[in-house]
Amino acid sequence: MKIGKIVKVSGPLVVAKDMDEANIYDVVKVGEKGLIGEIIEMRGDRASIQVYEETSGLGPGDPVVSTGEPLSVELGPGLMESMFDGIQRPLDAIRAIAGNYLTKGVNVSPLDRSRKWEFVPTAVVGDEVSYGYVIGTVKETTVITQKIMIPKGISGTITSITQGEYTVEDTVAQVQTSEGIVQITLMQKWPVRRGRPYATKLNPVEPLVTGQRVIDTFFPVTKGGTACVPGPFGSGKTVVQHQFAKWADAEIVVYIGCGERGNEMTDVLNEFPELKDPKTGESLMKRTVLIANTSNMPVAAREASVYTGITIAEYFRDMGFSVALMADSTSRWAEALREMSGRLEEMPGDEGYPAYLGSRVADFYERSGKIVCVGDGKREGAITVIGAVSPPGGDLSEPVTQATLRIVKVFWGLDAQLAYRRHFPAINWLDSYSLYLDQTAKWMNDTVAEDWTELRIKAMLLLQEESKLDEIVRLVGVDALSEKDRLKLEVAKSIREDYLQQNAFHEVDTYSSLDKQYKMLKLVIAFHVESEKALTAGVYLDKILKMEARDKIARVKYIAETEMSKIDDVFIALSDEIEKLITEGGVARD
Repeated sequence: MKIGKIVKVSGPLVVAKDMDEANIYDVVKVGEKGLIGEIIEMRGDRASIQVYEETSGLGPGDPVVSTGEPLSVELGPGLMESMFDGIQRPLDAIRAIAGNYLTKGVNVSPLDRSRKWEFVPTAVVGDEVSYGYVIGTVKETTVITQKIMIPKGISGTITSITQGEYTVEDTVAQVQTSEGIVQITLMQKWPVRRGRPYATKLNPVEPLVTGQRVIDTFFPVTKGGTACVPGPFGSGKTVVQHQFAKWADAEIVVYIGCGERGNEMTDVLNEFPELKDPKTGESLMKRTVLIANTSNMPVAAREASVYTGITIAEYFRDMGFSVALMADSTSRWAEALREMSGRLEEMPGDEGYPAYLGSRVADFYERSGKIVCVGDGKREGAITVIGAVSPPGGDLSEPVTQATLRIVKVFWGLDAQLAYRRHFPAINWLDSYSLYLDQTAKWMNDTVAEDWTELRIKAMLLLQEESKLDEIVRLVGVDALSEKDRLKLEVAKSIREDYLQQNAFHEVDTYSSLDKQYKMLKLVIAFHVESEKALTAGVYLDKILKMEARDKIARVKYIAETEMSKIDDVFIALSDEIEKLITEGGVARD
């Protein structure tokens, strides 16, 4: 390959001449140390290269060599429990070589070349195979079994396949194609900017259960759906995504720390290994891939990190897994786009972001979805993408938020005022929305309870009426309201504080199953119905609000999943107290 020469260095952007044999998006080795870079623009024989490492020390005349291949990730056993940087360099392996700080030019293979994996064939000699066909399995962790699939571009007949222990580079099978024998290994490569193909895209109807009541009840996201969490600093975006990663009903978690603070990624690294997976009892890291590109790492790699993450997610989706991908935050990713665009001297769009910001955001989120996998046509996989957005000053009209909202179907609007009042998750129930409600309603009614949707609608109406009544209260005071309207305010307060408010750090309240959510919501609505009945019978509102059952309703959130019968006891206590008040209060009022 012909060697080019650097003519300009501008931060992470390097311009090289004599690169007429290279192609756009080729990976190149820059300088004497062979820093990793990617060609993002070609003008004649000049290539503009974004370098994914610190460029200090580079200067005009230094060599640039193209590899002739696009930026790709290695896919195979060894991904689980790993932590990579934005271009899939294993940070643990780099630390073992270079210490606690990233060193320029360190070359480490993403997947361990020395570790051996037990390969168990599921195909036999003579099978006709093509892209996506599963030929065997590898037990990667105690909870995840990887399916070894035929790479793209290979189609033919298996001539040999052997069980045994292999490294990711060893041949496990041979396929006779029209062009000769092809060796199949446990590992395959895929360009990060190209989505992996699928057979059919399905309409997602099953909700991704998160255990977070405000999300599952009012603003659900489906398996294969998209959601964004915009909010100002300190409103709890990262905690919401951490809760998602911990508790979401997904088999694989891919967490991308894109330009976030290092201490937040440290929290993830410290918490995830200690968290017990509710499904398996094993550590959550057994089914998690972490991609860390913190704010002090090279800015160009931040732009690549989201593509690295979603390509790994697509690989597991193609095995038939349900994958939850968290990107925290896409605003930092967009800032990297803006910086590179500025250095390329491109025409800026809104607030200096490149004109293609909207299409890049769409390309990323559109790689989500529930699909029928290529291969035997029987596997179904899904990628659910949750993106955090950090608008400056909480301004939701800024370009990144608006470009995201045009694509995603769920909007969890975080409210700084709720956060200041210590109401978490600080998702504003009046501003947020989910376009999956109609799709998930039938599933919830069939799976959880037939009156689930009815209860949700009643609860949302009460919250909306509370907002209207609050305006009257601010003008003329609460005494101007009728007792029925005052009751509505109290019930709405119960929905907010006893149901929607959830403590992420409480061992019981951090997660609520759908059955528990249903019983809790039904209990609050039952309090409203029974209290209205008591008011109609002549009971004073003050007596209703002093019932012991109210305190019991407030403490229901702390009842463990294994003691759900205690919630039924609260129903009985509520009914008994109301009946007693009607018997006593009704007579007294007459």
